[in-house]
Amino acid sequence: SVMLFLNAVAAWSIRHYMARHPERNQNSKGAFSGFYPPISVIVPAYNEEATIATTIRSMLQLNYPSFEVIVVNDGSKDRTVDVAIAEFALQPFAEVHRNRIPTKGIRAVYRSVRHPNLRFIDKENGGKADALNAGINASVNPLFCGIDADSILQQDSLVKCVQPFLEDRRTICTGGTIRIANGCEVESGFLTRIGLPGSPLPLVQVVEYLRAFLFGRLGWSPMNALLIVSGAFGIFDREAVVKAGGYSTGTIGEDMELVVRLHRTMIEAGR
Repeated sequence: SVMLFLNAVAAWSIRHYMARHPERNQNSKGAFSGFYPPISVIVPAYNEEATIATTIRSMLQLNYPSFEVIVVNDGSKDRTVDVAIAEFALQPFAEVHRNRIPTKGIRAVYRSVRHPNLRFIDKENGGKADALNAGINASVNPLFCGIDADSILQQDSLVKCVQPFLEDRRTICTGGTIRIANGCEVESGFLTRIGLPGSPLPLVQVVEYLRAFLFGRLGWSPMNALLIVSGAFGIFDREAVVKAGGYSTGTIGEDMELVVRLHRTMIEAGR
């Protein structure tokens, strides 16, 4: 009964969204072109030697007016740092580290000679939440986007996901729809063909992700009851997260815990 109710609310939400965005098929930037706030894309990485180059390359090719990419190496035991240095001409950079959210020690900060908007932070191992907090401390933009190192973003993902911030100034976080890449073709970090996996279990996972991300979240969101923005792709108001204390390092579901805490923080502040 709850799921049927959420599906009904989600269907209404989709219809309402379509009516408010008639330009969606003509121009993904729509009426907000030229007004997009800068975003810091934070990529926590741990033992990503095989994929780190492709991931960074795909992030740098996102279609967004102003953004920076901050890769946080969380004490990897493989050659993640060496591969990134070689692929993107990273050089040590004497940067003052602001410790607004407590994190494990920072070993070094690198900047790319070829890409001015790419920074690489090498830190002691503290887990994904700690790596995200280190990225938040290093970011300078009003919004940050947290993703997984193996996430594949469409080139206009930031443009679409940031629109709620522009439509309503009270927005403090938004999340994108996450789908399963099994059965799809990916080249150079970009999705080139959408397909379905051949095995039954991954097929069930595809359906479950559509239920959770598309219908579930679209059902909860109009009631301001969204309890989780996935750590695989979400955009947050940096100051709101800092005031809430950042990601908790003492929990497994750090993405859900943060969103619930943001709800509480905003309610207590009367916002």
